[in-house]
Parts: sequence; C-alpha cells; structure tokens
Amino acid sequence: MSQSDAVQRLHIRFAAEGPLRYVSHLDLMRVWERVCKRAGLPLATSHGFSPRPKIALAAPLAVGVTSEAELLDILLTAQVELATALRSLSEELTPGLRIIELREGPLKQPSLQSMLRAASYEVVVPDRRSGQEWQEAIDGLMSRTEIDWSHQRGKETKSYDLRPLILGIEIVAASEGMARLSMRLRNDERGAGRPEQVVLALGGDEEPTRIHRTAIELAAELATV
Repeated sequence: MSQSDAVQRLHIRFAAEGPLRYVSHLDLMRVWERVCKRAGLPLATSHGFSPRPKIALAAPLAVGVTSEAELLDILLTAQVELATALRSLSEELTPGLRIIELREGPLKQPSLQSMLRAASYEVVVPDRRSGQEWQEAIDGLMSRTEIDWSHQRGKETKSYDLRPLILGIEIVAASEGMARLSMRLRNDERGAGRPEQVVLALGGDEEPTRIHRTAIELAAELATV
C-alpha cells in the first residue's frame, strides 16, 4: 500500500454482528468502502487502471463468525477531525456494523495484516461433557507436541500440524448440554487457527452454535486491539 498521497491514517475497531455474520470478507470490505464514501471521507486510492480505496482489514472474518474486535485501516488524502469522522461514519453504518473506537494511527507503519499475531474467540458448542471432562480434554490436547490435521477445501486437501496454532484454551462454562470455551489461536503468516477445528480436536462431534471473535493481537505498539 503506497502512502505517497496519504496525509492521515485512521484505525477503526468495530463489531460485526447480526446479518453481517453471513457476509464474506470481500463483501465486508465493499460495505466499508460504501460507508466511507457516503460519509465523505477523502479516501486515498491506489494507482493504475482500476484505483481502489486504500482501506484494509487486519484479519479476514470467516462467514458465520461474529466479532467485537475487527480492525480497519484507512488512508486519507486530507486531515479530518476524529469526532466529525466518527459522527459521519456512524450515520452511514449498515445493520450489524458498530464502531467501538476510532483513532489516528501512525502514517508510516507496516500493514496491519503483517502485524497480525493472534486472535481470541468465545465458542459455544453443544456437548454433554461436564466441566471436569472438558478440562481433561483441554489438558490432554495442550500436552501434545503435535496434532496431525487435514482440511478439505474444495478438491484440495491440506495437511498440517494443528498444535502450533493453538495458543490457549479455557473452559468458561459447561451445563445443560452446552459448553462455552475461550480460545486464543495463532493468526499470522504461518497459519490461522480455526475454532471449529479445535472443537473437533477436543472430541466434539457437533458444530459450534456460536463463534465470536473477542480480540485481535498485533505486533509492536498496537499489541492488543
């Protein structure tokens, strides 16, 4: 992302909930492009035959997953007042989109994608195991040094070690046939942990009924967003 024509960088932390649960990463980007344009922000654009606004999300949000921790990076060609920008953006938000924080970021910094390190999730899964049984499953999984895993995507099968992608798991609650887990998973250039795969590795045999991203962790001065 060239910064030669940009004079200000904005970081927006936002929630994506409700109907946005079913929106793809690319469609969510398009939603933000429309919101920013309708709000009148002086967006910097790429050069070439098909210029695009210089906005980027820190991490793709999988379809079916909600979040309170998404981070959007925006480059502008003119300075704007944060309060004015927040008001203008808020008036254009689509249902399910909610701005939690808007602040100015350093104009010269690596892309948020390159600074991404980990993400945390709250996961609700149907399962009749007790809290103690869940803890035993978590302890057993975390004690392993390797977890051979295969993931099918279309006609392609990808095989890899799942264990390095799991940074931490906690059982929050387990009762009445439902369990609520907290997970901290790697999310960087080496791979991204997926909560539904961790549930399977823990012995779950049903898909989570809710996956909610609660935090995104970045390197350097943006440590946790």
